Amino acid sequence: MQKTKSRRLNITFESEIDDQQPQRSKTKKDDTGTTSGGSKGSIWEFIAIASVPLVLVLGNSMLVPILPELQEQLGVSKFQSSLIITLFSFTAGIFIPVSGYLSDRFSRKGIMIPSLIVYGAAGILAGFGAVWKSYTIVIIARAIQGLGAAGTASIAMALAGDLYKGGTESKVLGLTEASNGTGKVVSPIIGSLLALIVWYAAFFAFPAFCLLSLLAVMFLLKEPKKEQPAPKLKPYLHKIGTILKEKGRWLITAFFTGSLALFILFGVLFYLSDILEEPPYQIDGVMKGLVLAIPLLGMVVTSYTTGSNIKKNGTLMRWLMNIGMTLMVISLGTCIFFLGKNLYVLIGLLTLSSIGTGLLLPCLNTMITGSVEKEERGMITSIYNSLRFLGVAFGPPLFSWMMDMSHQIVFITVTILAFITLGLVFFLIKPEGKVS
Repeated sequence: MQKTKSRRLNITFESEIDDQQPQRSKTKKDDTGTTSGGSKGSIWEFIAIASVPLVLVLGNSMLVPILPELQEQLGVSKFQSSLIITLFSFTAGIFIPVSGYLSDRFSRKGIMIPSLIVYGAAGILAGFGAVWKSYTIVIIARAIQGLGAAGTASIAMALAGDLYKGGTESKVLGLTEASNGTGKVVSPIIGSLLALIVWYAAFFAFPAFCLLSLLAVMFLLKEPKKEQPAPKLKPYLHKIGTILKEKGRWLITAFFTGSLALFILFGVLFYLSDILEEPPYQIDGVMKGLVLAIPLLGMVVTSYTTGSNIKKNGTLMRWLMNIGMTLMVISLGTCIFFLGKNLYVLIGLLTLSSIGTGLLLPCLNTMITGSVEKEERGMITSIYNSLRFLGVAFGPPLFSWMMDMSHQIVFITVTILAFITLGLVFFLIKPEGKVS
């Protein structure tokens, strides 16, 4: 009996929530027309939610193909150019938990709307910094963008958990991950195409995408009313501490796993962006963007398919997470033997690794979002997204540092990290039955 109770503390099941809150009706409709028991929602709501992570990743990944040109135009080093990605992601990672608390304290849209405005406006400032060839202005603007980004994707994930339940929630969360991945696929291509006009055009482009997402959030999403009064900071933090104490064994492992997956993904993007322009490949321009998009396309298709089919099935999620991590270990480890030899094989292996990421992330998203009630969801998803951003932040500079030593060291290191994480996922994340 004690063993069963302990297991239920690790993963929250539907029955557990029902026992704690018998007064909640499973078919009660909220102001959006959705039901807490699991509405199918509307396609326009799905698009509005998915637009937020899409815009977020466009603001980062569109710049990856132009980093070599930025180095030349601004007269900076490879490490300094990597900070264009890193500082943005690091600032966002630090402030995401603050945005998460504010979204729980007040409202999701009340945080997302001003965040999107700041995000787009700072993008324009970064563009002018590039025009003036001022690395300092570009870096400052990217830090401000990070502040805006802190109130976007993680809050959209929490809002999806508020609006939908059951299989619909899993599908929408899979769609947000696929949207995130789609942004990663198209952004290198868009960035390369824009660079044909002028190398800094990408800085000015994504504020336009940001405006479209802002309008979608404002007019297509209707946030449900809070079921409980807004939490004060001290009891709120106490609740979060209790959740981490009860479920931290698997929850912290899930946070770390998501962070590592994006650390590897963005590190590999930076690695490819750098080596493709050098002998023996000498691929640049739009063709380079297309090559960078291939591994990401594998992740997008897999993410959406996974999110559409897991339907809160804990046993299936466990299988898919372990298969995904295994694919990452095998493919990244095999890359060690093909560096500088066969580009087709190298891209194929990196695509296989991205497919593993696509199996992993929608499962983690669903489990983390469903692990807590709505009143604490903003903070929990924000901690998760904060660590994901930090993974993105440290990917390019650490890959740059390792590349200066040896390309083999890059893949030996990430293979070891992926193998350790596979062990953690296998032994510590064990969803069973139907995850709430």
